[in-house]
Amino acid sequence: MQAGSQGDYVPILMYHSIAHSTNARIRPWTVPPAAFAEQMAYLREHSYTPLTVAQLVRMRTCKTTPLPSRPVVITFDDAFADFFTTALPILQQYGLCATLYVPTAYVGGTSGWLVQEGEAATPMLTWEQLREVNASGIECGAHSHSHPQLDTLAPTAVYEEITRSKALLEDHLGREVSSFAYPYGYSTPAIRRMVQEAGFRSACSVTATLSGREDDLFDLPRLRVDPDLTLAEFAVLLTDVSAHQKTALQRAYRRLRSIVNRQIRRSRVRATR
Repeated sequence: MQAGSQGDYVPILMYHSIAHSTNARIRPWTVPPAAFAEQMAYLREHSYTPLTVAQLVRMRTCKTTPLPSRPVVITFDDAFADFFTTALPILQQYGLCATLYVPTAYVGGTSGWLVQEGEAATPMLTWEQLREVNASGIECGAHSHSHPQLDTLAPTAVYEEITRSKALLEDHLGREVSSFAYPYGYSTPAIRRMVQEAGFRSACSVTATLSGREDDLFDLPRLRVDPDLTLAEFAVLLTDVSAHQKTALQRAYRRLRSIVNRQIRRSRVRATR
């Protein structure tokens, strides 16, 4: 069954850095430029129609606008400078759009939230570059302000992270920002409500599954593209609906596991303060 057939499933791909990395702790989130270019060429050659997250959400909520036959959404988290120098030229070469999620505290600086991973000096996009990126047809969404694990924070701090990132992006870009992505993919029902109350119309998580039309628009699943993925495996990633068709028992297990993991992460955060 093909992704997007009869509007059922859409692959929302998740990338971070398009570069070469020798850091074992960050390498899983770093796709080599040649592999990324090969993947984008595959999308164009196989007639996939690129959508931004905002476009997908509008089509899902508007009953009179059907999805194209082979939709795909390409997203990037963190707004590393290599998006501008490497990813964007490749996207433009193949006529593809994307959604870029920006942690606003680090714009024009370096990736300070990656201290423990040994990558705190990675350059980030500047506001001038973000304006150019946005003007080129790339959607810019919010990725919180300082990239924390939102579900380990007090509610007031969570709301500040959400609303501040939206306000800064809208002020610098001069347009509405409607898409959000949870740092590390972590959220709770209360956090998802806050994102909606802040004026966003969608939010992305990290759940490794295709996106179905019945998905919660504030918990959209994405497929992480591994740096070692072969092109054949990439093709399967785009079309395999089996991962989406999970039983209620499996979903309940994941919810329980996320609650336990949250308590562990909160303990670690408190220990580092």
